[in-house]
Amino acid sequence: TGMTQPSINWHLKENARDHYTSKFSLEELIVRRGQAFTITINGAGQPEQNLIFIAETGPKPSEQAKTQATFGISSTVSKESWSAVLKSTTSNSVSISIYSPANAVIGRYKLIVQNTSSGSSSTANLGTFVLLFNPWSSGDDVFLPNKAECEEYVLEEFGIIFAGNKHHINSFGWNFGQFQGDILNICLSMLDRSLSYYQDPATDVSHRNDPKYVGRVLSAMVNSNDDQGVVLGNWSGSYEGGKNPSSWTGSGEILQNWKKSGFKPVRYGQCWVFAAVLTTVLRCLGIPTRTITNFSSAHDADENLRVDEFYDASGNHLNRGADSIWNFHVWNESWFSRSDLGPSYSGWQVLDATPQEESGGIYRCGPASRNAIKEGDIDLDYDCPFVFAEVNADCLYWNYDTTNGKKTLMFSESTVVGQFISTKAVGRDDRVDVTNDYKYAEGSTKERDVFKKARKKLGLEDKFDPTAPTPKETDQKPDISGKFKVAGTLEVGKDLKLILVLANLTTDDKTVQVNMTACSTVYTRRPVHEIWKDSVSVTLAPQEEKQFPIQILYTEYQEQLTTDNTIQVTALCHVAGGIQVLVQRDIILDNPNIDIQVLGEAELNKEVDVEVIFTNPIDMEVTDCVLQVEGCGLLKGILEINVLPLKAGEKSRTKFQITPSERGLKYLLVNFSCDKFADIKAHEVINVID
Repeated sequence: TGMTQPSINWHLKENARDHYTSKFSLEELIVRRGQAFTITINGAGQPEQNLIFIAETGPKPSEQAKTQATFGISSTVSKESWSAVLKSTTSNSVSISIYSPANAVIGRYKLIVQNTSSGSSSTANLGTFVLLFNPWSSGDDVFLPNKAECEEYVLEEFGIIFAGNKHHINSFGWNFGQFQGDILNICLSMLDRSLSYYQDPATDVSHRNDPKYVGRVLSAMVNSNDDQGVVLGNWSGSYEGGKNPSSWTGSGEILQNWKKSGFKPVRYGQCWVFAAVLTTVLRCLGIPTRTITNFSSAHDADENLRVDEFYDASGNHLNRGADSIWNFHVWNESWFSRSDLGPSYSGWQVLDATPQEESGGIYRCGPASRNAIKEGDIDLDYDCPFVFAEVNADCLYWNYDTTNGKKTLMFSESTVVGQFISTKAVGRDDRVDVTNDYKYAEGSTKERDVFKKARKKLGLEDKFDPTAPTPKETDQKPDISGKFKVAGTLEVGKDLKLILVLANLTTDDKTVQVNMTACSTVYTRRPVHEIWKDSVSVTLAPQEEKQFPIQILYTEYQEQLTTDNTIQVTALCHVAGGIQVLVQRDIILDNPNIDIQVLGEAELNKEVDVEVIFTNPIDMEVTDCVLQVEGCGLLKGILEINVLPLKAGEKSRTKFQITPSERGLKYLLVNFSCDKFADIKAHEVINVID
């Protein structure tokens, strides 16, 4: 006999526990591939041996594309294909264990049951479930054997991102929030809004079993270039019409704003925003992912493994050419095997969603095997030359004569780029240095051999390089050396005190004309506003060292500073009869601190008071004070509080309530802004008890 509409029990709680998906809100079954889940069907008709299941996904499900599977009840599970095994029956219900293969397409599936007993056939739609990647299953491309790493790189909703520069590494918390609210649906709609989906939906969906493919598509979708993706980049230092990139504290608000606006790109992002959003999306889908910060990161636009920087006679850093060296750059690593390249290239893969260069006509980058980068195998898919240059490029500094366009090489360096490559430790808030996973020790023969191998693979070894120095130029050694030393504290609101140290390296008197400039920059070292300039003529006796104190007043730089709090100081030294010497330093000024205090025990579902304390450290009033607060499991969405203006030296205490909704260690993130200080960040770990 045919069946009436059967009812289904998805066993949401038990399945979620077995599949490490309990952190999602339980309105739909969310399971991982390569692992069985259990359902109970009431009223599907007898005998259960006649039941046939169909699981299908995408707009045109087909067996051939592996987006549809038809399977009956068998005595044992098949590892190769979808299968169902009977667990138990009662007079009108049947419990079944359904197994998906470890290479199944991920996404939202429809589950259909048919009963073909007694000659007539009837069909019922049981509803939908979502299938994700499974790092806990040894058959999955994303299998990660270490359970603690699975916890961190898939299940952890809080992260720490490193920034600053190589002299001064700082860090801030980020709320990935991959299990909150509607985020899973937004991640699935990102896949359905990609260019590959628009071009050929059925084929695109059939490739979603492959983490390489999914990672590459999403690295394009997180930036808005080409495809109306999630975040619009802006590195100008001026952020009208959107939010300043440094003001975000988590990915949730960005992804939700994208959806709410009808999928219009969210304004604005810079590299860590793109990387953090990609981390959220990939962790949500089950691909182990982390953020990586590279200090002194090269952006080599022309694939010659060299970055050229130009300075005019006054020492101004010119915005010429597409190459640049960023104070830091943040990208992602995701963990999966590379069947296309072979086992030695499996493991961490670099993905970069920041729109820097096109790859195959689209702004996306990766996956590039980290092992391939280390070994110089940069002909392997995808985008290895760009990533290799980010951590290895040589740097050439040129004097550019703006009157006639003549370029003179001042000096070149091969050890500056790619330092202190950093990521958050597993289970702790510490920094872990992974530089040695990207390259052999700077200056070692092995490191230069790898560099030569990479040049060869790019076809650069035999090419005459018109900008490369001829031997006679490089033989000339500079007559003097110089450096900037910091004297005093580097804080926003304080005067900047530096010392320029110049030393005569020769046994003759030297006359030096020193042209100094200071300008505010964004973290990419792109100059934004000139702050100060000065020039001085100096005579140095043989082997003499002289110190020149420099003071830049807060009142001089305050108006010009970008929210990156970065100032580039340059001294271009013209030595009579010798080659020019460039002395340069990127200074990062620290924001004042902000203090978070939880007043009392944090208990599940009970209100607790939190106080945020800020003291205005400067001798003028600060206005337009805004505090924003977020934290998974501690409060819904984002709390925004306007704080009254603060007179010089005044302390503000802002009190608010949170109601924790999850137990365990949770992170509260705060961001405080006012007219004189941008985006002061802090976070506090709160242990929520029952």
